[in-house]
Amino acid sequence: MMAVADTVTVNRVRRGSYLDSVALMRLSRGIAERAGVVEAALMMGTPANKAILKDAGLLAGEGEGAAANDLVLAVRASTAQAADDALAAAEAALDRPRPRVEGASAVAPRTLRGALRAMPDATLALISVPGDFATGEARAALRAGLDVMVFSDNVPLGEEVTLKEEARTLGRLVMGPDCGTAIINGVPIAFANRVPRGDVGIVGASGTGMQEVSCLLAQGGRGISQALGVGGRDLSREVGAISTLTAIDRLDAHPATRHIVLISKPPHADVARAVLTRAGRSAKRFTVCFLGATGMDAPANVTIVATLRAAAEDVLGGVLIGADVPASAGALPAPRHGAIVGLFSGGTLAAEAQLILLQGGRAVASNAPVPGAGPLTADGTPADRILDLGADEFTRGRPHPMIEPAVRADMLPPALADANVSVVLLDLVIGHGAHPDPAAAIVAAMQATRDAGPHVVASVTGTESDPQIRSRQVAALEKAGVIVAASNAHAAELALRLSS
Repeated sequence: MMAVADTVTVNRVRRGSYLDSVALMRLSRGIAERAGVVEAALMMGTPANKAILKDAGLLAGEGEGAAANDLVLAVRASTAQAADDALAAAEAALDRPRPRVEGASAVAPRTLRGALRAMPDATLALISVPGDFATGEARAALRAGLDVMVFSDNVPLGEEVTLKEEARTLGRLVMGPDCGTAIINGVPIAFANRVPRGDVGIVGASGTGMQEVSCLLAQGGRGISQALGVGGRDLSREVGAISTLTAIDRLDAHPATRHIVLISKPPHADVARAVLTRAGRSAKRFTVCFLGATGMDAPANVTIVATLRAAAEDVLGGVLIGADVPASAGALPAPRHGAIVGLFSGGTLAAEAQLILLQGGRAVASNAPVPGAGPLTADGTPADRILDLGADEFTRGRPHPMIEPAVRADMLPPALADANVSVVLLDLVIGHGAHPDPAAAIVAAMQATRDAGPHVVASVTGTESDPQIRSRQVAALEKAGVIVAASNAHAAELALRLSS
């Protein structure tokens, strides 16, 4: 036990007990909401995770000796009793039998070999173990003839390269590491949305970028054949787009796919040329969104666009998505003087917003700046501030804001009370894996907003088939006075119009 500033921090360790990070984040959120709990985290005891717990002031006693395959339960609370009660609740939740998924085996296999015996026709393995073990498990799956989706993060770059090189030799596909989004044969995996089946294939190094484009296409009446995430480092010079090129090969040979969309932040120039050259050998149409990148030579069958919305509109044959001003907004209010503050849960959505503000002539700063934007500074430089709240500095020891919106909910009232802020810009990303009602957290944080406060503009990435139901999220925001735009790009453009 450790006491700091009128709080106590307590750790318990469950030896040899593993749960994937999404399950642990969800459980952490519930424990953190208990009375008397200041902060809570449940994490595997890898060196990287223990460093995160230490930085968050959550590592103490027993947790310091945890091994990589041990589960650390960490709580900081106002009293020792509150901490003990929270840990007891966490252990009870961990021991509770998990509900059986319809169609799943009655016995949950504990090894890859056991899983293959239970499902001999399986073609994909989802790897969600601590990063120290992910490469070995992924390699075993590849050698068993499976494609692999590596949800795990903290996989060294060198291991990613060797894993993908082996997959290429075996004719298999590695999605990831740190791949959080895919749609395979109509099934959304991890952070993904329920969209209709169709003839558009997506290859993406960006999870929220894939979600935004697939949902915009759904609004426009097009569906997805497959959406294949490749991990954020795949188009780096070191990796060389190994998985991207394999995914293109797969979709090129897939009869149900007629149009292929590539989504990434700008890759290395040599890698971009290799990807575009491969696309040019296909008889299919390609839309390539290397976010913000322009001026690249493209084959005749490839259209290069700068934003996610433009990618969707290109696939839709130039049909514009949504209105510039949503009908529900009526006449737009008068612009306010001041900065635009963006509080984003999606890193790629934050990048797209930065690009649009820069194109509008604004000075932009961010904790994850795109080319042309600057870093955040503490000297009060007058610039629009776009925060990616999913970045490491906001998620150390805490769930991602798509899972737990508390970080943004805490930051929203000060932004709304700031007389130097003209517009607060938000994204809500719903779907599988996301918070069950992110709009409610925004509405609660806005309850004390002054009538004369900044304008609030948001977009909702999702569909009517998602568990949260997009129209319900939109209606809740609009009732609270939020202007809800048709897309993330529309929201950024509205922010420009409402700020002077």
